[in-house]
Amino acid sequence: MPDPMPAAVRSGRLRALRQPTLPVDELLLRPWRLSDAHAVVGAYQNPDIRRWHVRSMEEHEVSAWLASWSRRWQEETGAGWAVTADDVLVGRVGFRRIDLGEGVAEIGYWTLPPARGRGVATRAARAVTAWMFTHVGLHRIELSHSAVNPASCRIAEKAGFAYEGTKRRQGLHQDGWHDMHFHARLAEDEEAGPVSTDR
Repeated sequence: MPDPMPAAVRSGRLRALRQPTLPVDELLLRPWRLSDAHAVVGAYQNPDIRRWHVRSMEEHEVSAWLASWSRRWQEETGAGWAVTADDVLVGRVGFRRIDLGEGVAEIGYWTLPPARGRGVATRAARAVTAWMFTHVGLHRIELSHSAVNPASCRIAEKAGFAYEGTKRRQGLHQDGWHDMHFHARLAEDEEAGPVSTDR
């Protein structure tokens, strides 16, 4: 009987690495800390963040959410970074799903209103994507967003994630089912070049 297909990235590769702190221009992407709790609760009071990320973040939830990121790194199932400027939280970026066997991850992000319009999410997404390709060896990173969220679509395209299609009524939001746009970036894709925007 033939051997099964080997894993795209061997188990243990991610947890063998220390989660990096990544400087990006005036931004610093760093692992979450329990001391970020108050800022995270405040961020999820923003209606846009609550709408598109389909969750609340109450005081009783936030400590477990923050602590989960270091556990998920060790389990090699996810990775999250606080995006800061002058040690103030301005956004988040991370991988809600990592599958080393398939060499695939799914990225997500948000930016607080005062930091919007400055390319924060785009630059953060580029930085963590490049790190995952270079240091972990992932093959593909995926990104999805509601079809009626054009701001997230612009971020995806500027970060080099090519549009691949629409899944009808795939995402459940507070106001019902949404069509979801799917984007992806491959390890061999050129750095942040033009991508297809055909719908």
